Amino acid sequence: MSEYISAPHTFTKDGIFYFRRRVPVELRRHYSSPKISYSLRTRSARVAAARAVRAASQLDEYWYHLRCRDVDLPGKHMLRLGVAGPGQQQVGGGGVNIDCMSLSEAAVTYLRLKGDGKGVTFHRAAERACGYVIDTCGDKPLVSYTRSDANAFRDALLARGMAGSSITRVFGTVRSIINFAANEEGIELTNPFGKVYYDRSAGVSDRKPIPVAAIRTVQAECYRLDDEMRWLVALVADTGMRLAEAAGLLCEDIVQDADGKFTARITPHPWRRLKTAGSTREVPLIGSARWAAERLLEAQDGTGFAFPRYNKTGTTNANAASAGLNKWLKPYVPDGATLHSFRHSMRDRLRAVECPADIVDQIGGWQTEGVGHGYGSGYPIAVLRKWIDLAVSRSA
Repeated sequence: MSEYISAPHTFTKDGIFYFRRRVPVELRRHYSSPKISYSLRTRSARVAAARAVRAASQLDEYWYHLRCRDVDLPGKHMLRLGVAGPGQQQVGGGGVNIDCMSLSEAAVTYLRLKGDGKGVTFHRAAERACGYVIDTCGDKPLVSYTRSDANAFRDALLARGMAGSSITRVFGTVRSIINFAANEEGIELTNPFGKVYYDRSAGVSDRKPIPVAAIRTVQAECYRLDDEMRWLVALVADTGMRLAEAAGLLCEDIVQDADGKFTARITPHPWRRLKTAGSTREVPLIGSARWAAERLLEAQDGTGFAFPRYNKTGTTNANAASAGLNKWLKPYVPDGATLHSFRHSMRDRLRAVECPADIVDQIGGWQTEGVGHGYGSGYPIAVLRKWIDLAVSRSA
């Protein structure tokens, strides 16, 4: 018991010390969990105490900056007047202090100007990426970061076990924040977080499409169980929609025309934004997707949502949908395949019937390269329906 008391913010499990800290209520919107908990990888109370104190101090510092996001920087009027202490560099005739902006302040500027109207994922990615840098290198003025800092940051991300693709996203976010803030402040610098070497393919596995036979097995199970979770699987299976696109649909987004044909209108909503501008589209509902549409409209519960279980808060909980459905899906699909694999499968199924690539892109909401593809309003729904019907029936 004395060991536990001597190591603050910790608990033990099987003799191993773990760090635990509750996230302040006002900051929980930045986190996916109300508490932070992870192994300190030691059985020593002395080592655990040192690591826990350091982690708690880093969190206190970072939480301070999060709380200051919407508050003017203290002394901002002095920065505008160009008041600088001894040893601080100034550039230009206006005497702008280039040492005044730290990385955390750069993140605030970035999110204030570029984050307006963006989803919570955008904000979390920026805050998390800068938090990683601050944990590793400290919260320095932008001009003080060096190549050795960037290399140390890379090594820290590798030590976390991040895949190459995840490291690429984090580095890209950090570079964007530094470049944007430096441009806004008129700071000239060479961004040290550019062109850092690491194996971008490390830990990255190709997402496998689901074979047609397995798709049919999954759909048969959906018909048998016939509940909200399976309706979502069935809707994705024969459309290739992104899971969040489908989970965030309103019942009114599912439209039946005079001929009894169903179409899903995928548009941005406050509770579920779309990945790209090209993701706004109409998708014909054929096969299991049509069955799911019929069941969803029959089961309307008055909330307006097609899938109310995933829309109980102000944001569509696609992560919960993914976790639950992937666990259910696992016995029916090849190893490594997930719900997102239906999207890869749909592209292959459309290729198999020789569907033109730009029609495939419009059905899936993928970006089509070339200036000419930005003109006009795309293919009519009847053309899209013909190709999806052909792909679904051919692979039946």
